[in-house]
Amino acid sequence: MAHRVVVLALAGLLPFELGIPHRIFDRARDAEGRRLYELATCGLAAGPVQTEADFAVHVEHGPEALAEADTVVVPASYELGPVYEEGRLTDELAAALAHVRPGTRLVSICTGGYVLAAAGYLDGRRATTHWASAEHFQRLFPAVRVDPDVLYTDDGDVLTSAGVAAGIDLCLHIVRRDHGATVANEVARRTVVPPHREGGQAQFVERPVPQPQLASTSAARAWALDRLHEPLRLSDMARQQAMSVRTFTRRFREEAGVSPGRWIVLQRVERARRLLESTDLPMEQVAREAGFGTAQSLRKHLLAALGVGPTAYRRTFRTAAAAPGAAEAEPARP
Repeated sequence: MAHRVVVLALAGLLPFELGIPHRIFDRARDAEGRRLYELATCGLAAGPVQTEADFAVHVEHGPEALAEADTVVVPASYELGPVYEEGRLTDELAAALAHVRPGTRLVSICTGGYVLAAAGYLDGRRATTHWASAEHFQRLFPAVRVDPDVLYTDDGDVLTSAGVAAGIDLCLHIVRRDHGATVANEVARRTVVPPHREGGQAQFVERPVPQPQLASTSAARAWALDRLHEPLRLSDMARQQAMSVRTFTRRFREEAGVSPGRWIVLQRVERARRLLESTDLPMEQVAREAGFGTAQSLRKHLLAALGVGPTAYRRTFRTAAAAPGAAEAEPARP
């Protein structure tokens, strides 16, 4: 059966964020073209829900729909009232969330994380929200381990995203986690967004406009992507941009949001995932082609990044990802 996703629409919501889960999850298909997710939208009551724009949306379901959810998504709202100001749920919102079954996966987009935090779901967990609200969020919910520098967090059954478009990144991550990179990449391609964005929120935080003569590090990244299977030295990457190592490292972090070394590891993990999903190569060869050198190193990095080793990852995703024609099972929709 398809995994049921229920989106909770609260007054003052951002229409863009409300559409993100529907756009991403609705495009996910298995090898036979069947939908992998079933979606529904609910409110605190069935009927019109005012958005932060000059129109309302009509939802067919009341909060009882949350009881049928495998995943609940809470987009941001500009009318959270006591949730945002005092860190507590209104009686109506608390009653709605009481419908959520234990073990249901919980997801927030942007400041929708305030709802999860006020309900206690984020206590002791790592979470994020929009960078402009991160300090306020941490003060209001000291039991939450706020990470203001990432696009999203994944703490198993509770996931949070940063501002607005990071909700796309998080929903694609969930598809990738549930069904593999091939399915997620196809969803991203049809949505015309990158399947995985580099870096974190640091690249979007307000800062002085850089001088126009400052060069980008994109050429070095392109150069490295063609050589992930080779040893990559920081000095060689810096040389591609005719920069000193110190200048290159600073500029790279400003543009990508992570250090060059961390970026290389992330790219190698993604290459290993694609190879595990789409080929039957032995683990040692996957490790060499992804740039990890040995199967032991490959296992170490996949466990750190994904929580599973390469054998378990391939067992989970190889069959569906390798099946031909999965993307063409039905006419393409934009």
